[in-house]
Amino acid sequence: MNHDIPALEIGPQGEVMAHAIDACVHCGFCLPACPTYALLGDEMDSPRGRIVLMKEVLEGALELADAAPHLDRCLGCQGCVTACPSGVPYGELITSFRGWSEPKRERSPLDKAKRYAILKALPAPKLFSVAARVGQYAKPLAPALPAALKAPLDLLPEHVPAMQPSANFTPAKGQRRGRVAFLAGCAQQALAPNFNAATLRVLARNGIEVVIPEGQGCCGAAALHTGARDEALRLVRQNLAAFNPDDYDAILSNAAGCGAGLKEYPVVLHGLPDEAQARAFAAKVQDISEYLAGLLRDGELMPFMPTRRPLNIAYHDACHLAHAQKIRSAPRELLRAIPGVTLTEIPEGDLCCGSAGTYNLEQPELAAQLGQRKAKNILSTTPDLIASGNIGCHTQIQSHVRRQGSGVPVMHTVEVLDLAYRGAL
Repeated sequence: MNHDIPALEIGPQGEVMAHAIDACVHCGFCLPACPTYALLGDEMDSPRGRIVLMKEVLEGALELADAAPHLDRCLGCQGCVTACPSGVPYGELITSFRGWSEPKRERSPLDKAKRYAILKALPAPKLFSVAARVGQYAKPLAPALPAALKAPLDLLPEHVPAMQPSANFTPAKGQRRGRVAFLAGCAQQALAPNFNAATLRVLARNGIEVVIPEGQGCCGAAALHTGARDEALRLVRQNLAAFNPDDYDAILSNAAGCGAGLKEYPVVLHGLPDEAQARAFAAKVQDISEYLAGLLRDGELMPFMPTRRPLNIAYHDACHLAHAQKIRSAPRELLRAIPGVTLTEIPEGDLCCGSAGTYNLEQPELAAQLGQRKAKNILSTTPDLIASGNIGCHTQIQSHVRRQGSGVPVMHTVEVLDLAYRGAL
């Protein structure tokens, strides 16, 4: 798409945005892949339409305030990236645009306060845990509260478990066959601490020692994708200082959103002095399913025990695993390796569940529509168990499955593997 974007004046991120806009040929293949277009049917709420809006704002032909409502409704799920025949890096575009435009936005005091609370609580597991526990007492009042307060309460699970701090070092069981670093994550330490516990057990069982480097913090994805670029840069550099890629075979994450965020570090630091350091770091980052599937393909993964009865597992593709990281086969290969498991594909499997980082807090009505649609599609497969690889998806799907009256358990892929190793499936 031809443009007159002053990329040099904007800086390194201007180059990223101009390149993405230039790649778009306005073909429309992205339209059916876009969740908001599926719900709203508005061209301006599609990737193609949003690219035009961003182009015109960057060129100075359109006021940011006029484009903002449509751009804010973008989940950043990157389903359009998978569908695009021209390879438009839409994820890089929308993320860079939000970082560039946020300082120029005029927001209400309430909106500023909500964003501040989200960006302070999410990256701090202990603070988030306290907030979630307080939220348990307010949950019965949710129907009477305004949407801004109702949405986070609706998403809280019925029970907030106690946090389970992970040891900085987990030794391999038996012969050591590998050494990895692990990003512990943020919200999931409070909402689903067993994700990390199961991850460490599965890795140790397979002869992999795990280091959780001191000094690490939030991956920065929540800040980055909501336009808080300065905060994102601080978190990115904190992790680059904490992890030395040369010390490990891989740097692992068990949250699709976090893993995608770690792999974005070179884009975040594009044109800055530490870009090369970010590239070396990102080259070592793998999702837990990606790493374990590598062991499986090499014949090095310990075999699983059979299930107690035949199990039908519905696997949900987290957007930031399937679209952002292009990881689809790895979790499926692992689950199918469990004797007694039948894996079921979900109708409209590529359509986002509506979680999308902080989206279900900032756009609760659209997120709820997508969550309801996802839960209905999943339950249509009559699963015995639902598996996914991202804390946001887990929380969203569990919430909407329960609202539809189902008690089907929702688990992280690695939790399923852990149970299979223990003969508890």
